[in-house]
Amino acid sequence: MAAFVDQTGKTVFLSGIPQRIISLVPSQTELLADFGLDEEVTGITRFCIHPDKWFRSKKRIGGTKQIRPDLIQQLQPDLIIANKEENVKEQVDALAALFPVWVTDVNTVDDAYRMIHDLGMITGKTDAAAIIAAKIRQTFTSLSISPVRPRVAYLIWKSPYMTIGHDTFIHSMLDVAGYENVFADRLRYPEVSVDELRASGCDHVFLSSEPYPFSQKHIDELQPLLPGVKIMLVNGEMFSWYGSRLLYSASYFLSIRSGEGSRR
Repeated sequence: MAAFVDQTGKTVFLSGIPQRIISLVPSQTELLADFGLDEEVTGITRFCIHPDKWFRSKKRIGGTKQIRPDLIQQLQPDLIIANKEENVKEQVDALAALFPVWVTDVNTVDDAYRMIHDLGMITGKTDAAAIIAAKIRQTFTSLSISPVRPRVAYLIWKSPYMTIGHDTFIHSMLDVAGYENVFADRLRYPEVSVDELRASGCDHVFLSSEPYPFSQKHIDELQPLLPGVKIMLVNGEMFSWYGSRLLYSASYFLSIRSGEGSRR
């Protein structure tokens, strides 16, 4: 019996390399695919849209916050991969009473590297994990950061508007991308008013494609209220997915900085 400590400090015991894996986390589902675990992963959520082949063929066991325990029981997993923020604690605890559950907690880019390494170790894919992490680090070296950083308000929700504080993965990614989060003095995902956006002195407002699906009409609503501020639609996956999607983040950030970025 092998023992592994997850990112929440909990010890998970496994009898061997997992052969029936369920992933409850979209960004980590994509990572498992890039590890080459096509046969081993048997269940995913309806939000696990990458890779498309898996989205169309793997058993879907509900959403990230609305898990179907009956479907999970049918699959009899020998490992479930969850996340502290993306999944509901009570649901994860209930599953942990029946199956080995590995819970990640990713708030910084360094946490993401550790998660990739640990998940590679637990699934018997240490070499694949090392290669992916090294490639991500290499792509990030292309981001030469100016000492003067554009000030950004990153919005994830509407009615009310919600932004991101300094203890989030998105904040860490903004820092890597060369931006200053104007709400870095706040925690997690605080509400923010238009008046606060105006008073923040932000140069840009980024409207994320997820979890709220911002579109051009939301730019049109905000722009008259924030004259002189550049408002952009951005691809939320590039800022909030902490698996192998990070391989594409650096080039996306460069496209934003050159004024060519979009939500797609």
